[in-house]
Amino acid sequence: MNSSAKSSQAASQPVSHSSPHRAKKRFGQNFLVDKSYIRRIVDAIDPKPSDRILEIGPGQAALTRELLDAISAHCKEGETASLDVVEIDRDLVARLKTEFTPEQLRIHEGDALEFDFATLPSPLRVVGNLPYNISSPILFRLCDYEDRIADMTFMLQKEVVDRMAAREGEDDRGRLSVMLQYRFDVVKCFDVPPGAFRPIPAVDSSIVQLKPLGEKRLRPKNERTFANIVTAAFTQRRKMIRKSLGAFAPVDAWANLNIDPQARAETLSCEAFVAIADYVATKGA
Repeated sequence: MNSSAKSSQAASQPVSHSSPHRAKKRFGQNFLVDKSYIRRIVDAIDPKPSDRILEIGPGQAALTRELLDAISAHCKEGETASLDVVEIDRDLVARLKTEFTPEQLRIHEGDALEFDFATLPSPLRVVGNLPYNISSPILFRLCDYEDRIADMTFMLQKEVVDRMAAREGEDDRGRLSVMLQYRFDVVKCFDVPPGAFRPIPAVDSSIVQLKPLGEKRLRPKNERTFANIVTAAFTQRRKMIRKSLGAFAPVDAWANLNIDPQARAETLSCEAFVAIADYVATKGA
């Protein structure tokens, strides 16, 4: 290992603090401490020195250290492993500043829900153990930056990941499934048990990866119409779509769209939702 990698690795060792950080419920803090799972996450990310990586909510830097060490292993002489991080907790920001140099960690203090991801170079790789209480809003905010994102790897509540990755016909399929899958390739990687965290959460967690579909991405004629139709369909998911979407499409529309009017929302593909949205957009034009 070259001298640059060695110095980075040494600097990324935990430093002692006068008092331990107490997890704050208002920030949804549960810190991953099991090193075997941390390494599995880093292996799934497979970071390289040329990557521009942003970690959301580094917390106590358990994943941060391993990411920097993994990057350092590939650094050439004179290169320094580095990351961008967004952290809302001022106490944790102060700790990060004592442990890492500005060259290693570019710290953006603030709320990820308000952060302008366009201020960072693209393509951007986004990673993190997302606060479970605001995971969906963060995912939808990142959708606005899909053209600037290379991929995303997140730890989330298992039931949320199951919904994200659910295919048509599966019970877990919902609005989140469709709104993400028409933009991204969504792959569930593996589960993480509650015992891997401190404090121990009451739920299981999972790792998920999302990659923008690029040219393969579906392009509705009107994105808002598409979103409204998906929302309406899953708000009344027990009803047949001819009823749940009756306000959008007349009875004779379903034959023209080659869609079964007795189908329920969870059985429809992303392509089917786009077709319905395009029909509605064209009709209203």
